[in-house]
Amino acid sequence: MSGSAAQFNRLAYFVAVVDARSFTAAAARLGVSKAVVSQQVARLEAALGITLIARTTRRTEPTVAGLAFHARCVEILRQAEEAVAELGEATREPSGMLRLTATFAYGTAVLAPLVAAFRQRHPAVSLEIMLSDAKLDLIEQRLDLAIRMGPVGGTGHVARSLGTFSPLIVAAPSVAQAAGETPEAVTALPWVANMALTAPLHWPLRHDGGATRTIEPKAAISMNSTLAVHGMVLAGAGASVLPDYLVDGDIAAGRLVRLLPGWHLAPGDAHAVFPPGRFRPAPVRAFVDMLLASRRGG
Repeated sequence: MSGSAAQFNRLAYFVAVVDARSFTAAAARLGVSKAVVSQQVARLEAALGITLIARTTRRTEPTVAGLAFHARCVEILRQAEEAVAELGEATREPSGMLRLTATFAYGTAVLAPLVAAFRQRHPAVSLEIMLSDAKLDLIEQRLDLAIRMGPVGGTGHVARSLGTFSPLIVAAPSVAQAAGETPEAVTALPWVANMALTAPLHWPLRHDGGATRTIEPKAAISMNSTLAVHGMVLAGAGASVLPDYLVDGDIAAGRLVRLLPGWHLAPGDAHAVFPPGRFRPAPVRAFVDMLLASRRGG
């Protein structure tokens, strides 16, 4: 066994002793003799030049330095286990359960067709999808992945950019007929406010020519669901701001009209958000890769 491999094994012996608070219990857990565990921990201490475990006839306790070193060793061993697992999964067809969450609008407009295509490509993967306009806790809900619109925030989770989306001011043709070509004229229309947003009636605009303007329309109807707002706008209840991924098809089919096409709202960010930790199961990696490919048109 090489020197580096021996040192790595000694880390595992040391962690087992600290976790079990006993050389005897650690040896039983590792399937080796107590003498082997004691010898390997002693050699680790000698190599480091510091006492890691205080031994008495009644107790086995880590020293202050040992506690700090234990935390680092646990992380090293965890990363090694994840690397081995990830390497093993890289050669296998993705299988098992994938649990993810997204907003109702994104789940309906984007994920539904993507999930159908993903299942055709990876039939051994089952998916459980929780749609919610609230940000579900990934750890509490035991979720593998969240698709989040807008800022990710300081959640401590790991995020990967999925690019951006464009918020568009839209209305049904019957409402659009009464709209002028200026921000003031559009502000005067009846509006359906999306209360799921932080500022549903405050919209800074930038013109192609560089001018800026902020519109603050009054709500004729207020709703707390993007999909419900979409339905109201389709029914001719008023104008609103909706994401391009939800309304592009309606605009192409003539069901909705984009208002103020020369003015633009700031694009929004889309992210794939994962629980803490570096290891991503094969179904998660495959799904995110497919999602990224679909956004690139691949």
